[in-house]
Amino acid sequence: MIRFESVTKLYHLGDSVVHALDGVDIEIGRGEYVAIMGASGSGKSTMMNVIGCLDRPTSGRYLFEGHDVGRMSDDLVTKLRAGEFGFVFQSFNLLPRMSAIEQVELPMVYRHGRNRRRLAKEALARVGLADRMHHKPTQLSGGQQQRVALARALVVNPRVILADEPTGALDSQTSTEVMEIFTSLVRERGITVILVTHEPDVAAYADRRVRMRDGHIVEDTAKVALPA
Repeated sequence: MIRFESVTKLYHLGDSVVHALDGVDIEIGRGEYVAIMGASGSGKSTMMNVIGCLDRPTSGRYLFEGHDVGRMSDDLVTKLRAGEFGFVFQSFNLLPRMSAIEQVELPMVYRHGRNRRRLAKEALARVGLADRMHHKPTQLSGGQQQRVALARALVVNPRVILADEPTGALDSQTSTEVMEIFTSLVRERGITVILVTHEPDVAAYADRRVRMRDGHIVEDTAKVALPA
């Protein structure tokens, strides 16, 4: 589904060149649950941004379902990003004056017409917020705000969820509840979930852990199933 072939991403900072990604090769299949780990500056968020079409590689090839994203027009990349990916971030990115249901409706402003409200209600119910849909962010806990953000990502029916430090602003109990929702998306709906984290206990939910350092993949490990 997702394939990197010698992908690099360079940033110019003054006279210096930073290799955020340095010749990365990786394949991620449909329905995989992957944690990308590493210290700050390791390249993990850059990798997520390239996967989600928020950024383009400097060189190398990124293929999604066999199609070279680098050869797509900006309009096609925008459609790919909007139709295939859902994004969840540490800071929730909710608008302060909008209710939960209005936040979830945002990705559907230019489509779905009269179905927007129904789809938004279904997405909020899926994350356990059917009784909070008219609450604004200040009336919701941190965990509830993250669930609104997750519902907003799910409402477009994406095949891939990209989550950047999704539990970074949450307490341990709320983190567990949010991570269990991600797990159910993989197990019950076959959605590919790729999460960026530096927390081993969060990465432990994933079936595969990819560790990065200085723009390179230094470890790619599948979870070992324990005997029954």
